[in-house]
Amino acid sequence: PPAAPVRRVPDSGADVLAHSFEARRLEKLDVLAEAGIPAYPHNLRTTHTTAEVLALMGEREGPELDADETEVVIAGRLLFKNEMGKAGFGRFQDRAGRIQFFVRKNTIGDEAFATWKKLDNGDHVWVRGRFMRTRTGEPTIKVLALKLAAKCIASLPDKHKGATDPEFRNRHRYVDLFVNEASRETFLRRSKVVRAVRDFFEARDFVEVETPMLQVIPGGATARPFVTHHNALDMPLYMRIAPELYLKRLVVGGMERVFELNRNFRNEGVSTKHNPEFTMLEFYQAYATWHDLMDLTEVLLREVALAATGATTVTYGDHQLDFGAPFARLPMAEAIARYAGLAPEAVTDVAALREKWLADHPGDAKNPTLPTTLGKWFEWFFDAYVEDQLIQPTFITEFPAEISPLSRRSDDNPDFVDRFELIVAGMELANGFNELNDPQDQQDRFLSQVAAREGGDDEAMYFDADYIKALSYGMPPTAGQGIGIDRLTMLMSGAQSIRDVILFPTMRPERVGGNADADSGDDRAR
Repeated sequence: PPAAPVRRVPDSGADVLAHSFEARRLEKLDVLAEAGIPAYPHNLRTTHTTAEVLALMGEREGPELDADETEVVIAGRLLFKNEMGKAGFGRFQDRAGRIQFFVRKNTIGDEAFATWKKLDNGDHVWVRGRFMRTRTGEPTIKVLALKLAAKCIASLPDKHKGATDPEFRNRHRYVDLFVNEASRETFLRRSKVVRAVRDFFEARDFVEVETPMLQVIPGGATARPFVTHHNALDMPLYMRIAPELYLKRLVVGGMERVFELNRNFRNEGVSTKHNPEFTMLEFYQAYATWHDLMDLTEVLLREVALAATGATTVTYGDHQLDFGAPFARLPMAEAIARYAGLAPEAVTDVAALREKWLADHPGDAKNPTLPTTLGKWFEWFFDAYVEDQLIQPTFITEFPAEISPLSRRSDDNPDFVDRFELIVAGMELANGFNELNDPQDQQDRFLSQVAAREGGDDEAMYFDADYIKALSYGMPPTAGQGIGIDRLTMLMSGAQSIRDVILFPTMRPERVGGNADADSGDDRAR
């Protein structure tokens, strides 16, 4: 069929800057049109992937392959092209891998060979052919028919600088995925992580559910929410910061084991560990304790590591993370004493903590946000002295009640709660606790959070009257936990930045000159 006419971008100043094409590449569309070669045809079917073709060829040598009359039809993006007069070699990539193909003019005919001559790296190409092996032993498709499947009219990145530049890769993931095999493998591994998590909980009689992403009252975490407005109802709505309070409503309703793989949004700083939009696993189990959840988490991460990497020991930077051995369990106060160099009795002394902090951080002497309570000091000391030191999987346990507004108080010491965080490679991976199911205690803690918010803490929780009402109907003894899927994928893939495991990370609009996306904000933000 005749090729469609080339549509030019009108010379309209800012419009051209906003949506410009390369003149040299557009000229190639003109050449295709003049030759009657459609640049974007349809109805091109395939029969095999590259991996399936390689499997069919196996280890057979040339003579045996030559006798095999099996024909395969595959397609992919052209990554390499070598013209040799009336023949040539190419290499393309589809979703399953890469393979070489061989083109000869007297085999595919003048029209198809003319198409071959006009192909550029980046184009999608469709071929039908048989098996062969080159003199060097490389498995190859001997092409019988060839068509252009889609023309690439953008220049590919420099194979050294462009393909490895983090800014380019994160902004242009659609290029990164076909240029960088390691990036593609990272996201395939992410898929394995999610599948393993889902299989794990379904095998244990948990029910997967969905809870609102737009909420009237944001809750379930101490974080700053994104705010929007519903026009028809004329009311503010908040993007979900956590699904916790809705999941626990379901436990009240009799769904004793629930989990959700959920997307959350927090209007906080951006860093190598934080993205405003991120994915969490959150699950709740009635008649379980925080100790049960720690045991469960060890088994879960062991199975995820096996599913994603094939082993329970995972390489992450300079470390070998061992998910097969029992995880260490360390009370928060003991961890602070150990890594900050404090006597055990000093850890629960607010004055002693302040003295130690100012000795190490004299510039904070006039800092108006300097903590005045034990719970806040624990947060500061843990972030400054402890977290980065914990490489192997470690459960930090027994948090102050002040910084745990949804956790059940310890029967042994009501100033602390039955809560843990799992730290791996210096970053928080999971947070779990015995759920607070006393509606009066929960009401008092919400009121304390409201007071903190009125005092200027814009990450403090809101008062959720409906959740108090739900607890009034009685929630059974329950333990719950959240695990960061993005960070878990980082560990399973060796990625050092959360942007490398999110297909489309949040970034500022691209600017000419300079890096618009340096890390910002407080890395302690949760």
